[in-house]
Formats: sequence, structure tokens, C-alpha cells
Amino acid sequence: MKLILLGAPGAGKGTQAKFVCEALDIPHISTGDIFRKNIKEKTPIGITAKSYIDRGQLVPDSVTVEIVKQRLSEPDCEKGFLLDGFPRNLYQAEELKKIVAIDAVIDIEVPFERLMHRITGRRVCKACGESFHVDFIGEEKTCKYCGGELYQRADDNETTVGARLKVYENETAPLIDFYKKEGVLKTVDGDKAVEEVCAEILKAIQ
Repeated sequence: MKLILLGAPGAGKGTQAKFVCEALDIPHISTGDIFRKNIKEKTPIGITAKSYIDRGQLVPDSVTVEIVKQRLSEPDCEKGFLLDGFPRNLYQAEELKKIVAIDAVIDIEVPFERLMHRITGRRVCKACGESFHVDFIGEEKTCKYCGGELYQRADDNETTVGARLKVYENETAPLIDFYKKEGVLKTVDGDKAVEEVCAEILKAIQ
């Protein structure tokens, strides 16, 4: 199964990607992870990407497409994969279409106010990176897994989150129409329990 996961920041893409990939035994491909790996290994494309990042610039679409193309050519992607964070815009979607045929695109829909609540209430462990939400942990300040200190990321505030959601709406949301026309879009209700959303995704792609 060759899949794409769409959804605004806070929609739960990372959590669902983990469950879906385990269920289907396919690799979870996050553009952030690919960039970090290539930069760490000092590959030619990693060096190019780092040159933009170091200047505080966005990595051009052409470089992002090339780095994804290389990743999809690796042996573990032969029987399928799940793309998370790519494509981000229509140019990337068109380029991806030239590389591989996608079986299904899952759009996780969550109302704006719920996204805002999810992100601003998030607390992250400084030691292990595990995420929690104040709805479940209250005023707890330590991680239940490793005992590390929990904190709120500087960009998990209403102003920054609102700006991120606006960028998503302007750039990534048009992909919904693109994949609807392609006949591969599957929309699921992301405002449910994690297990319910996962079950809905698996049902939609079968």
C-alpha cells in the first residue's frame, strides 16, 4: 500500500502513522526524518539542504522532491510506504505523481478549535521527547516514562499555532481537492479516540 497522510498540525498524523505502519508493515516516511538523516550522513543532497537551513531559508521544493525520490527507491519501500509531511503543496504533488502511483490519501479532519486546544495543551519531555496533554496529566511536571521534566514548546502558543494553521490552509489544504480529483482521497474524522481513528483509517483503505 502506497499511502499519504494529510492533516493540519495537531491532527494526530504522527500517532496515526505509527499505528498504520505497524498494522500494514510498511515504513513511515517523514520528510523531517529524511532531511535529518541525510544531513547527519553528509550526503550530497543533505549538504545542499543544510546550506538552505543554515541560512534560515526554506529548502526548495526541487530539493525536497529529490530527497523523497531517493528514499522511495530504497528496498524497504517496494511493498509500500506511508508519506507524512509530503507533499506539502501542489507542485510537490505533481512531481510525486511522476515518481510513483499513490493508492490512497488519508485526510484526518479535526475542527480548528480542537486543533488549537490540542497543540496549546501539549507538554513534551525534555529527556525522552514523549508528548502528553494537560487534559490527561493536569499539572504534572514530570514524565511518567523516564522522570524527565515536562515543558511547553515556545511555538505551542495561540499566536504561532494560528499562523501555522493558516499556512496549512493556504498551502496544503488544496491537496485535498487535487487528490479528490485523482479519486484516491479518504477522509476520516480525527476528533475521536486514537484507536477509533486508526480503525477508521484501516477500514477506509481496505
